[in-house]
Amino acid sequence: MKKILAINPGSTSTKIAIFEGSEQTFIKNIKHSTEEISKYETIADQYEFRRDVIISELENANIDLHSIDIIMGRGGLVKPLTSGVYKINDLMKEHLKMGYSGQHACNLGGLIADSIASVIGLDAAYIADPVVVDEMEPVARISGHPDFERKSIFHALNHKAIARTYAKEIGKPYEELNLIVCHMGGGVSVGAHRQGRVIDVNQALDGEGPFSPERSGTLPMNLFMKACFSGKYTKEDMQKILVGKGGYVAYFGTNDAYSIEKAAIAGDPKAELLEEAFAYQVAKQIGENACVLQGKVDAILLTGGIAYGKPVVERIKRYISWIAPVAVYPGEDEMAALALNANMILNNEVEVQEYK
Repeated sequence: MKKILAINPGSTSTKIAIFEGSEQTFIKNIKHSTEEISKYETIADQYEFRRDVIISELENANIDLHSIDIIMGRGGLVKPLTSGVYKINDLMKEHLKMGYSGQHACNLGGLIADSIASVIGLDAAYIADPVVVDEMEPVARISGHPDFERKSIFHALNHKAIARTYAKEIGKPYEELNLIVCHMGGGVSVGAHRQGRVIDVNQALDGEGPFSPERSGTLPMNLFMKACFSGKYTKEDMQKILVGKGGYVAYFGTNDAYSIEKAAIAGDPKAELLEEAFAYQVAKQIGENACVLQGKVDAILLTGGIAYGKPVVERIKRYISWIAPVAVYPGEDEMAALALNANMILNNEVEVQEYK
């Protein structure tokens, strides 16, 4: 079995895992204190510090670095690109350092992976399906005003991994299926996968689509505009309304979907209405994607942390089960998704693309 190192940096932690084939043999979530992180002026400046911590953790776990056959880093905010696996090259590293499409800790994934690969003598390291995967059709980019073009920013790594997992389970190529994939976590993204390409998806990060535990989703624009100019809110306040303090947080003061579910089961009418509204909005977004696929839908896949909640999943199914069969894949296992892509490289099941 070939040994895979997967690296997934977050704002205050770095998750690493070792896989042998598809079996996870080691995992560690390395926490970084505010004091450690605050020493660095930019996110990109952190990569050597985080790399050294990863190497130390692997050595402490008695994992021989030179036994690693391939390294996968979490894809960052590079320029928009098509789905797939990409060899990390100098241009990508430059774009990760500058934050081509934005600044986020995920930009460190490729930088760290490439650096460790150099340390242990591997020819290359890779990323797969970053959040800026863009396969949208031209018609899907039209918003209604030329100054506000719709963009493709979504949970691409999990979308693609779950779609491929389902395809493998039913014995058909992902590239021959029409799927609707619905990721339900801190944000909700629903994509229309037509024969291997996500031709439309809601711009979840920027507030489009269903509300979620901490995002407001699509809001009545005239009311939102009035609030912007009311003098009551700062720009930062309005950004938090869209992402951070919207959704469940705005209604209940918590982003814990499980606590809302428990309250709904216990008979709290407000919690029950909110959970029904969540299911209702998610179902509407799925229905919209069914139209995008012109009714030719092979399956609807529900994934993400909220997919663990059976009551809310059943609520969603009541609205959508007439469209196509529904399969549920709870959670968001980014490490397994990175390993899946690494195995496809090792087994020559995918063509490694050049970033340019």
